Amino acid sequence: MRTFKALSALLTYPSEDLQAAIPAIREVLDAEALVHLGQRLALEPLLESLEAGDIYDLQERYVLLFDRSRTLSLNLFEHIHGESRDRGGAMVDLLETYRAGGFDLTGPELPDHLPVLLEYLSTRPLAEAKEILADAGHIIAVLAERLSRRETPYAAVLTALAVLAQAGTDSAEAEAMLAEADDDPEDLEALDAVYEEAQVTFAPDPNAGCPISRDILARMDVPKTPASAGTAQ
Repeated sequence: MRTFKALSALLTYPSEDLQAAIPAIREVLDAEALVHLGQRLALEPLLESLEAGDIYDLQERYVLLFDRSRTLSLNLFEHIHGESRDRGGAMVDLLETYRAGGFDLTGPELPDHLPVLLEYLSTRPLAEAKEILADAGHIIAVLAERLSRRETPYAAVLTALAVLAQAGTDSAEAEAMLAEADDDPEDLEALDAVYEEAQVTFAPDPNAGCPISRDILARMDVPKTPASAGTAQ
């Protein structure tokens, strides 16, 4: 389902390519209707801001949310394995799953990066995609809750994914995650202290304001300019 690619693109670092692709992304969401109407309407504030907002403001907002807050990290295994050795093993297993499905990573993204997972799911049968998404459902539901607390339009993407995964925050795992205090992205000293303790366990971290949306949009075949607008493949 191209819907998973569309949602993947919405969670990547904002770029002019992404801005130009918003009409095509909206068209995919409406045509497939995998995300129901109410949730598509909830996505509109994000779609509109990405389409018409100042690119530097959009990038700053993204960095504050996803780069400077580990509790909002889009690297899923960060929330269950942290920087332990278990995370590296889990990512190797996930990478092998991708390769077995004929899906190869071509950019710097980690295998557990949510936009990457969503792009992979777009290549799988819907039932299988939902089952895989459900495995990460409690993490996605927690991210949706945390983003909703911050009143950011990105919450609508995670909420839509939580619904597709049939996941909520009432599990023991989700409750444990929510018990952790949210990071303050403005407290750079505290965040520096946290990252000094972290170890790189698999590959360069893409969550440093890296414009990965260019690679994902290219793989989506989404147009890069309004003049060549079409639909995502």
